[in-house]
This record gives sequence, C-alpha cells and structure tokens, in this order.
Amino acid sequence: MQKGLIKLAYRQVIDAGSKGNFEKSILSVSYNEFFMKSQAYNKEQKFKTFKEMVANDGKANSLHYKSGFAIGNLIEQLNNKIPELQDTLGKSVDFEMHEFEIIDSDITNPAAHKVAIVYFTDIFTLFGNMAEYLLLAKGNQSVNDSAETFVLKMQLNLAIVNYRPF
Repeated sequence: MQKGLIKLAYRQVIDAGSKGNFEKSILSVSYNEFFMKSQAYNKEQKFKTFKEMVANDGKANSLHYKSGFAIGNLIEQLNNKIPELQDTLGKSVDFEMHEFEIIDSDITNPAAHKVAIVYFTDIFTLFGNMAEYLLLAKGNQSVNDSAETFVLKMQLNLAIVNYRPF
C-alpha cells in the first residue's frame, strides 16, 4: 500500500458471552436504557425485539443513539484507549470518537442483548505494510524526515476508513 494518511475503525461486539467488567457494564447499562426508551416505540407491547420495533417504526432507530448516550461514563473510563486493540508491543491504540450500535435486543430476554461499539482513530501516517502489518505513526508525519512509529496488525473488526495518499 502506498504511503498516506489514514484513519482506522475498530468494531467491538459485546454480548452475553463477553467476559470483562467493562463489557458486562456496557451490556447492563445499555440494556436498561434500551428497555426503558423502547417503550415509546412499543406502547402496546406488540414487539419483543429491536428489529421488530425498527421494522414497525423507523424512528426506533434512534434507540442506537439513546441507548449509547447512557454508556458515556463507561466510555470515558477507557481514557481514549481502544479495548482489545494493541500494537505489536502490547500498547493500546488511541481513539478519537466512538459510535454505539444495537445489533439486536429483546425486551423479554436480557441475554439476547447484543451491541457493538465502533472506535474511530485520529489520523495516522501510513509508511507502508509488510503483509498484514501496518507501519504507522501518530498524526501527519508526511513532511518529517523521521517519526516515532509503531506496527499494527490488520485483524478482524479493524478497517481503514479513510485514506489519502501522499
């Protein structure tokens, strides 16, 4: 891949099988918020799942945002470090912003609650790749003769979401 500036996104899927305290807290808080806020789109209790609510009323898509708002304090505790994503030396990768998504949920079964958090990085300079490994530096280093670099392995749930060659 040609040198350039990139932004990355990492998608963390969280469900009943997730083990960490952070993940369990995300599930609990977002499910409680989903359950409470979903009543506005399911006044007659006809629908059990998030997908049914959205199929019936497209405005139910706002439950992504409304449920995601409730996890803000938990996200802040990450100190802008992406959980589960580390460079080859074991250092966590920083994120700039995140998006919350309800993959599915069921008002009668909290164990069916499945969500995702997509973490977006700031700009990295991509110097090149070696197979599935990317040689990166934080920020725009296109005009510098040298830069502090790190190596990151491309993996499942990691994507380059913005690329500008130089």
